[in-house]
Amino acid sequence: MSIDKETAARVAHLARIRVKDEDLPALAEEFNAILGFIEQLNEVDVEGVEPMTSVTPQRLKRRQDVVTDGNQQEKILANAPDAREGFFAVPKVVE
Repeated sequence: MSIDKETAARVAHLARIRVKDEDLPALAEEFNAILGFIEQLNEVDVEGVEPMTSVTPQRLKRRQDVVTDGNQQEKILANAPDAREGFFAVPKVVE
């Protein structure tokens, strides 16, 4: 696949990028270089290779799923303009 000057102009228009007419050949050349690199990548045999998120092996840090700052219902409701029976009271929205 090859990108010509007209296609580069169309892509620039779709991307809402203003490109001067004299810069379109260089842009088309860059697009062709990118497409060439993608074609190179398609030739790589990745059969049996696990997908990875990083080039260095690492694990995400995990913490225990425990409540560390709970049981503060009264303290939280102390700032509520209206609280009843342990809940925030809000005006009725739907009749």
